[in-house]
Amino acid sequence: MSEPPRWPVSAFLAQIGCEIGVSEYFRLDQQRIDDFATVTEDGQFIHTDPDRAARGPFGGTIAHGFLNLSLLSAMQRSCVPEIEGATAQLNYGFDKIRFLNPVRSSARVRARFTLAALSERGKGRWLMALGVVLEIENVDKPALIADWLILVAT
Repeated sequence: MSEPPRWPVSAFLAQIGCEIGVSEYFRLDQQRIDDFATVTEDGQFIHTDPDRAARGPFGGTIAHGFLNLSLLSAMQRSCVPEIEGATAQLNYGFDKIRFLNPVRSSARVRARFTLAALSERGKGRWLMALGVVLEIENVDKPALIADWLILVAT
């Protein structure tokens, strides 16, 4: 994974309202789903039991919504430019998250990031608001949408 470019604050301010990054696709295979279930202790059958899940509402296993959400960090780091001089980026939280469509095992997902806002929060601190759409390859309806806040220290 290559490092994203570094932009001065002025470049970010000029891009408010614009898409600033699209990640590569990530495959959510059954092994990744099972590993996430183990770590989070969420072994619900719709995620971890292909035979039982095949008889359920999705016709097979699906990725955890929180697995989809957790991948946003890697996706963001891979494609969203950093502020020049940034020494740290901290997850500040979400104003909104909606899980809209299940991601079936073995599907590929990618994220599109739109810069919604960038505001100074004191000397050397910036609050970046990103609109995120997690797309499922070859599916019209996204897996999730989110309004994500990241605190950047410079």
